[in-house]
Amino acid sequence: MGDLANSAVEVYPKKQRGGGGGEPNHAGGFGCTLEELRNLMELRGADALQKVEDCYGDINGLCYRLKTSTNEGLSNNPVDLEKRRQIYGKNFIPPKKAKTFLQLVWEALQDVTLIILEIAAIISLGLSFYQPPGEETEVCGNVSTGAEDEGEAEAGWIEGAAILLSVICVVLVTAFNDWSKEKQFRGLQSRIEQEQKFTVIRNGNVIQIPVAELVVGDIAQVKYGDLLPADGVLIQGNDLKIDESSLTGESDHVRKSVEKDPMLLSGTHVMEGSGRMLVTAVGVNSQTGIIFTLLGAGEGEEEKKDKKAKKQDGAVAMEMQPLKSAEGGEVEEREKKKASVPKKEKSVLQGKLTKLAVQIGKAGLVMSAITVIILVLYFVIETFVIDGRVWIAECTPVYVQYFVKFFIIGVTVLVVAVPEGLPLAVTISLAYSVKKMMKDNNLVRHLDACETMGNATAICSDKTGTLTTNRMTVVQSYIGDTRHKEVPDPNALNPKTLELLIGAIALNSAYTTKILPPDKEGGLPKQVGNKTECALLGFVLDLKRDYQPIREQIPEEKLYKVYTFNSVRKSMSTVIRMPDGGFRLYSKGASEILLKKCSSILNSNGEARSFRPRDRDEMVKKVIEPMACDGLRTICIAYRDFPSVPEPDWDNENEIVSDLICIAVVGIEDPVRPEVPEAIRKCQRAGITVRMVTGDNINTARAIAAKCGIIQAGEEFLCLEGKEFNRRIRNEKGEIEQERIDKIWPKLRVLARSSPTDKHTLVKGIIDSSIVEQRQVVAVTGDGTNDGPALKKADVGFAMGIAGTDVAKEASDIILTDDNFSSIVKAVMWGRNVYDSISKFLQFQLTVNVVAVIVAFTGACITQDSPLKAVQMLWVNLIMDTFASLALATEPPTEALLLRKPYGRNKPLISRTMMKNILGHGVYQLTVIFSLLFIGEKIFDIDSGRNAPLHSPPSEHYTIIFNTFVLMQLFNEINARKIHGERNVFDGIFGNPIFCSIVLGTFGVQIVIVQFGGKPFSCAPLNVEQWLWCLFVGVGELLWGQVIATVPTSHLKCLKEAGHGPGKDEITDEELAEDEEEIDHAERELRRGQILWFRGLNRIQTQMEVVSTFKRSGSFQGAVRRRSSVLSQLHDVTNISTPTHVVLSANATSSAGNPSGESLP
Repeated sequence: MGDLANSAVEVYPKKQRGGGGGEPNHAGGFGCTLEELRNLMELRGADALQKVEDCYGDINGLCYRLKTSTNEGLSNNPVDLEKRRQIYGKNFIPPKKAKTFLQLVWEALQDVTLIILEIAAIISLGLSFYQPPGEETEVCGNVSTGAEDEGEAEAGWIEGAAILLSVICVVLVTAFNDWSKEKQFRGLQSRIEQEQKFTVIRNGNVIQIPVAELVVGDIAQVKYGDLLPADGVLIQGNDLKIDESSLTGESDHVRKSVEKDPMLLSGTHVMEGSGRMLVTAVGVNSQTGIIFTLLGAGEGEEEKKDKKAKKQDGAVAMEMQPLKSAEGGEVEEREKKKASVPKKEKSVLQGKLTKLAVQIGKAGLVMSAITVIILVLYFVIETFVIDGRVWIAECTPVYVQYFVKFFIIGVTVLVVAVPEGLPLAVTISLAYSVKKMMKDNNLVRHLDACETMGNATAICSDKTGTLTTNRMTVVQSYIGDTRHKEVPDPNALNPKTLELLIGAIALNSAYTTKILPPDKEGGLPKQVGNKTECALLGFVLDLKRDYQPIREQIPEEKLYKVYTFNSVRKSMSTVIRMPDGGFRLYSKGASEILLKKCSSILNSNGEARSFRPRDRDEMVKKVIEPMACDGLRTICIAYRDFPSVPEPDWDNENEIVSDLICIAVVGIEDPVRPEVPEAIRKCQRAGITVRMVTGDNINTARAIAAKCGIIQAGEEFLCLEGKEFNRRIRNEKGEIEQERIDKIWPKLRVLARSSPTDKHTLVKGIIDSSIVEQRQVVAVTGDGTNDGPALKKADVGFAMGIAGTDVAKEASDIILTDDNFSSIVKAVMWGRNVYDSISKFLQFQLTVNVVAVIVAFTGACITQDSPLKAVQMLWVNLIMDTFASLALATEPPTEALLLRKPYGRNKPLISRTMMKNILGHGVYQLTVIFSLLFIGEKIFDIDSGRNAPLHSPPSEHYTIIFNTFVLMQLFNEINARKIHGERNVFDGIFGNPIFCSIVLGTFGVQIVIVQFGGKPFSCAPLNVEQWLWCLFVGVGELLWGQVIATVPTSHLKCLKEAGHGPGKDEITDEELAEDEEEIDHAERELRRGQILWFRGLNRIQTQMEVVSTFKRSGSFQGAVRRRSSVLSQLHDVTNISTPTHVVLSANATSSAGNPSGESLP
C-alpha cells in the first residue's frame, strides 16, 4: 500500500496539470495548498463531497496529494513532519499575551485609597518646601514651635516622601503577587495542554502523541468521548455521531459517514462510534482557529470599547457567546441558564467575604470621615475662637499644612480599617492549595472548586475505576452448560464453541483495545483501551489462544457493520462477511439485557438448543445472581448467522440484534482499590455521605458497596435500580417531583443500572432539596461523555484523568490524575483548609483593624494627632495584610480537619469563638496602648509625645507605642493559627517554614525601623530596657490568649457572629432580590471608589475573550480566569469574562427570578 501511495502521488497531479496551471508544485511538493484545504473545510455534507470529487477524485486522492497512506499513516520522519508544520502550520493556537509587570503595576496604582494617599503625600511634600517668612510664626499660633532647629524644618518633606515610598512598596508587592499568580495559571494550563494526547497512526503503528504535535496528513483515530483537536476528513467510520453545538449551536448530534458527510471539525465532541480521519487543517487554520483569529483581531478594539461603555460590553459578550461554547458545547444550556440566573452562584466563601468586606469598608469610611471632621473642627475652634486669631494670608500655607496632615491621618485610618489583605489571602490560599493539590493528584481547573469541596456534604461516585482498580479480569464463566469458578482448561471445552468464543471476543471489540507485555518484568500485562474488553481479551490469552491473528485476517476496514457501545444499547455488535457470502453478527453486552435477545444457547457439544424465558429465569437464578453476589459484572457473548440473500436491513437494529445464540456468560471482577474503604470511612467521619451511582447490576453494586463500606450492616439504607428509582420519583404524568425525591435520597446509598439522566436527576434532586436545613453541597465523579450534565450540575465535578473522556474533563472542576477515590478525600481536606486559613487570617486581621482604628480615632480626637503615624500605619498594614496573609494562608492541612462536620453554606465566617478572640485580644491591646499613651511618659520617665507641634522630631514615647503595637500583632499572629479554641498554638508551627520565616523576618525589619527609621518612620531609637518591656508586653499576648481560651464560648451568648451567608429560610424571593441588589449596589459603590479594598486582589484583568476558550486548553484557561474573575468581579465592573456574569448590575434584577430559590450569597 505504501508503494502504491507513493507512485500515486505522481499519477494524480499529472491528471490535473493541464487544468491547474502548474498547480501541483505549489506547496513544497504537496499536492494541496493551505488555502485549498481551508476552503474545503468550510464546506459541509454534499458540497464537501462534491468538492473532494472534483478536485481530488476521492478521499484516497486527497491522501495521495498529502503524501500519506490510509493504513500506514505518516512515516514519522522528523524532516517530513517539520516540513508539514512549516507549510500547513502547527496545531497550536497562541494564547493571549500575558500582562507585563508594568501593566500590573499600573493597575495596582488605580486603587482609590492609594491615589488619595499619593495626592495627600504630594501636597504635603509641596507645602514642606514652602517656608513662611520667619517673623510671622508668632502670629500664626504655635505652629512651628520646635522648628527652631533648622534641620528639623528641612526634614518636613520626609513624611510625604515616606508615604510615597510605602505606596510604591504596596504597589510592587501587589503587582508581583498578580504576576506570579498569572504565571502559575499559565504553567497549569500548559500542563493540561501537554497532558492531552491523541491517537494517530504512524508507520502502521497506533501511537499516542500530544495534540500539539498533530500535523496535516496524519491519520488520527477518533472514538467515543474525544474532543477533536484538528479539522479532518473521515476515511472510515462506525456509527459516528458528533456534537457540533460548540461551533454551530445545533444541539442535535450529527451523523458522520464517508458517503454522506465526512467533514470533522476541531472543537467538536464525538458522542458515539469510532473512526479514522485524515487531518487537513491544524491550529489557526482549523475552523476553531479561524474564529479565534477573527476574535484576536477584534480584541484591541474591544478593550477600547471596554473603557467607553460598560453596557456595550455586555452586548459584545452576548453576541460573541455562541462561539464561546467550545467550553463543552453547552450553548443551549447556557441560553436557558442565562434567562434565569445570569450570575454563577458565588462560591460560599466569596459570598460571605463580599458581604463582610462591604460592611467593614463602610464602617472604615465613616470612622475616617469623623476623624477628619473632629480634627479640623478642633483645630479651627482652638485657633480662631479660643485664641481669637485672624486668618492672615501669610499663614495660609501653614494652616493648609495642618489640614493636609489631618487629611493624611483620616486616610490612614481608612487604609488600616480596610482589610485589603482579605482578597489577597483568599487568592494566596487558593493558589497555594491548587499547587499542592497537584501533588495529591488533583488538577484543579476552577479555583473556587477547591474551597467548595471543603463544604461538600455528599459525594456521588462512579464505581468502575474510581472505587475499583479498573483492571478487569474474567474470573468465572458459564460455557456449554457448565459454570467454571476459574478459567477453564481450553482442552475441556468443545473446540467449535471455543473458536466461536474467541472470534466473538477478538472481532467484536475496538481494535484499539489490546493487551501489551508488562512495562517491567514481573509486572501485570498492560491493558490499553476499554477495560471490559481488555478483560475479555485477557480471557482469550488465558485460554492459551491469541486474538491478533484473527484481527489481522479481518482488519478493521473489512468489518461490515459496527453497532458501537452506548449508554442506551448497553451492548456492542459487529457484523462480518463470511467466506460463503453470508453474514455473521457477534454481540456482547450486559447479560440481563442480551439474554433477553437470545433464543438458543450452545450446549456442551457445541450445538444450539432452544433457550426459553423459563430457561432464562433459571439461568439468572443459578448463574448470574450468584456471580453478581460475588461482586462480578456479568457479560453475555452471543452470535447469529444471516444468509447472503436477501441482505438484512442493517438499519433496523432491533430486528438484527435479536434471535441470538448465546455462546457464554462470563463474570468479570474489578477488585476494590485497597485504599478506598479507609477513604470512605474518613468521609463518613467527616460528615460526608458517599453514594455509588453505577451502570452495573444491583447485586454487583451492592457487593462492591459492602466491600467499600458505603453500606454497613445494621444501617437503614436503600439500594435501587434506575427503573425503580424513576418509578418512585415520578408522578402519574411521568414528571419528576421534588417531594418524591426527598423521600428517597437521604437513605439512598446505591443506584444501580442507572442512566446518565438518572445521575443528573439525583444530583439535581439533592441540591434542590430543602428537607435539611443546610443546602447540600454535592460532588460528583464521572468519566464518560454522558456524565457531562451531572458533572456540570454538581457543585464540584471530578473527572477521571486516565479513564475520563475529554468531554467529561471539559465539564469538570477538578481532574483526578490517578482516578482514585482517596484523592477526593485529599480535596476535601484542602478545601476545608482553605476555609480555615481564611478564618485564621480574618481573626488576626480584624483584631489589628479594630485596635488600629480605635487608637487612631481616639488618639486623634484627644491629642489632635494619631499616635500611629501614616507611614507606621502603612508598615503595619503591609505586615498585617500581605505578610500575614502569606503566613496564615499557607498552613498545611492536617488529618484533624476531617474530624468535623462540614460548615455548610449558612455558617458565619466569624464564629463565636473567633469573635471572642478578636474582642478579647482587642481589649488587651487597647488597654496596653492607652496606658502607654496617657501615662507612658511617667512609666518610662521620658518626654511626653502628646501635643507635639508640626515637624517636631520623633519622640521615644510614640516610638514605644508603635513598637509595642507591632510586637503585640506579631505574637497575636501565632495565636491566630488556631481558631477552634485549641490551647496549643505552637502545634505544627515548624511544619510551616513560610510562617516561621515571615514572623522572624518581620521582627528583624521592625528592629531596623525603630533603631534606624528616624524621621521617615517617626521613630526614635530605643534602649535595651525599653525593648525588653515592649517584648514583655508582646509575649503577654500569648498568655492572654490562654486566658481567653479558658472562657467558655457558650456563656457568651451576647457575641454576634459575622459574615453569614444569607440563610435560606429567612429569605423570600423578593427580599432575595433586594438583598442581592443591595450587595451589588454596595459592590458597585465600593468600586466607584469609596474604597477599593481589593488592592491585593488579582488585578489580572479577566478579559477572558472567547479566544482562550476554544481549544481544550483554552477552555481551561477560560475556566480558571473565569473563576478568578468571580474573585475579581468584586473589583471590576467590566470583567465580562464570560456570559455567566454579564454586567454586574444586571445580576440583581434577575436573581428574583432564580427558579430554585437558592440563596445566592
